[in-house]
Amino acid sequence: MSNIVQQGFAPTNLTEAMQFSEMLSKSQMVPRQYQGKPEDVLVAMQWGREIGLAPLQALQNISVINGKPSVYGDAAMALVQASAVCEGIDETIEGEGTANPVAVCIAKRRGRSPVVAKFSVEDAKRAGLWGKAGPWQAYPKRMLQMRARGFALRDAFPDVLKGLITAEEAQDFPDEARPAKDITPAKPRNPLDAIAMSEIAQDVEQNDPQQEYVEVEQVNQQLQEEAASHTEVEVKEYAWALGVPGKPDIPCEDYATWAGRYEELADKVAKAGNATPETRLKKLVELRNANQVMFGRLQPEQSLVHTKALVKRRTELGAE
Repeated sequence: MSNIVQQGFAPTNLTEAMQFSEMLSKSQMVPRQYQGKPEDVLVAMQWGREIGLAPLQALQNISVINGKPSVYGDAAMALVQASAVCEGIDETIEGEGTANPVAVCIAKRRGRSPVVAKFSVEDAKRAGLWGKAGPWQAYPKRMLQMRARGFALRDAFPDVLKGLITAEEAQDFPDEARPAKDITPAKPRNPLDAIAMSEIAQDVEQNDPQQEYVEVEQVNQQLQEEAASHTEVEVKEYAWALGVPGKPDIPCEDYATWAGRYEELADKVAKAGNATPETRLKKLVELRNANQVMFGRLQPEQSLVHTKALVKRRTELGAE
């Protein structure tokens, strides 16, 4: 057993491990995902033992996310740096301040050539991650760093990590244990589509569509009329265009114009009085999806502004 595992109390046989797991599962000081689940606690402690983490360290740093066991990026770094085969880890960001910064991680293993892993904004866009709700919007630079780190550490030190991926990467995998309900012919393009659950569809079916969507459709009609005034302008000449579900895109001169129109429309949709909150939430999702290309061009601080506004609207509509 490694020195890390020998620190503090650790079970010495299966009976002790099971008793210890039962006790820990009843504690409020372990992560919520392990509370009331002694079997999961036991498996996590065993994973920790194999990679060199003491029981409580394992519970804090090992997680099953979307059906995949994983270890948080900082813990993976600590395990690798504590290994005798590690000569050093270098992390940098290339092209900061540009439209395509690149996170770089160089993992140096004794006696071997360094492993270099890179992950850029363009890589994140191709993977459908850039602008994704959650950490990718709140901490995009950190998430780029974690992706490059995860690739480099797994390639250079597979024996140390025992095949575990980073939790930051596992969060972006689809949940294999709980397949999404398909209530529309099209595949969801954005995690926010999860709002449009089956009960929302049922609620819409039980109401008069003409009464239900009257104010939302009025908003769409207003924007359609505005779009008509731009029919002689080729949208391709503009870097920014407001997407309106089911309507022509509205060219915008710059980001500020697009952002102002987007937030104005989102406010109108969120406050459409004759529509139920569920319907308004669904319309907000459709509006967001119609502007995914634009969201992919946002700088982190710009993306954060729109994310905060969306969270506020969802809270007011009872989604949080």
